[in-house]
Amino acid sequence: MKILLIGSGGREHAIAWKMAQSPKAEKIYCAPGNAGIAQYAECVDIGVMEFEKLADFAVENQIDLTVVGPDDPLAAGAVDVLESRGLRVFGPRKNAAILEGSKAFAKDLMKKYQIPTAAYETFDDPQKALDYIETAPVPIVLKADGLALGKGVLICKTREEAREGVRSLMLDKQFGTAGDRIVIEEYMEGREVSVLSFVDGNTIRIMTSAQDHKRAGDGDTGLNTGGMGTFSPSPFYTKEVDAFCREHIYQKTVDAMKAEGRPFKGIIFFGLMLTEKGPRVLEYNARFGDPETQVVLPRMKNDIVDVFEACIDGTLDQVELEFEDNAAVCVVLASEGYPVKYEKGLPIRGLETFSDKPGYYVFHAGTKFDKDGVLVTNGGRVLGVTAVGKTLKEARKNAYKATEWVDFDNKYMRHDIGKAIEE
Repeated sequence: MKILLIGSGGREHAIAWKMAQSPKAEKIYCAPGNAGIAQYAECVDIGVMEFEKLADFAVENQIDLTVVGPDDPLAAGAVDVLESRGLRVFGPRKNAAILEGSKAFAKDLMKKYQIPTAAYETFDDPQKALDYIETAPVPIVLKADGLALGKGVLICKTREEAREGVRSLMLDKQFGTAGDRIVIEEYMEGREVSVLSFVDGNTIRIMTSAQDHKRAGDGDTGLNTGGMGTFSPSPFYTKEVDAFCREHIYQKTVDAMKAEGRPFKGIIFFGLMLTEKGPRVLEYNARFGDPETQVVLPRMKNDIVDVFEACIDGTLDQVELEFEDNAAVCVVLASEGYPVKYEKGLPIRGLETFSDKPGYYVFHAGTKFDKDGVLVTNGGRVLGVTAVGKTLKEARKNAYKATEWVDFDNKYMRHDIGKAIEE
């Protein structure tokens, strides 16, 4: 089978690594890919938003399966374009990817189908949003309606912060058109948990839980990022929480999308808040999380290509997902200054250390080979160092040990990924 993977980040590196283990994967291409993905796939210089070029390439090279990784092409209709050319594609169509593409749509869906979430109001008029803030309880949460690289959520502790947040999102256009409309919702307290799932339009299969760390600095300080590290499973995702979510959230979301004429095939990522009143949905994503994928897939026993095909064919009810009885921790190595301003093109050293160490992985997020063939940094998040262990504590110790094996100038990381699991 010939497979085309679309994307260039750490998530796609983990997917490529997992697909390469499948006996079905005869040849893998990745557009555009990165230096790490090149170990498993032939990288093709086509951008993730160049749908017609991607379709032309897939048809010309007789691609049997295309997997769309990032959120932007999914929300913009990559799957629709590729399917219109007769291609088999894993990922939601545009009308289903709106589950992530519009926060307002997602909130309205949850309200209509009684899926537990925070109380909210939606605004496309900045003045009305500012007026609402004057009487709303604080802390309060502001969310850009559209896609904002996982950074369009502002937790405002004071009314002045909230006012500034509205100006930033709606007037200064910090995230472009994503902030034309915003959702203002009640602030919820509790543990955050990420749960990924495979969906075939009718059936949902839940993967293992994980927990991301969004803030740039130790102790959850600093700016929001795309994710500075993660661990799996979450000890806070208990059997009781799982039972509640299966009854009130997971299947209800799949059924709601089908009832709306938007059957969802692909990945639904549930961002959950475990509140005193029970689990609530913080957000939906319509694709694998990054860096959650880097800790979930190393623990997954199934042939991922088989699961992708079952989602496309509507036969997911015949698949049982299996995960190792272990734990994984991923620590992101970033360039100093991320997520605001950082240097690129810095040589990376020490990756060869990982080649003979089972249970240790390094997933490339922002890397490339320069004109001299030297591996250099090419993004804010550079590498995701992942390690497994019998327990979360052991996995965390292993992951931090492995971060010492690789180096580049301006290397930056958080030192408390998964620290909560030891407290």
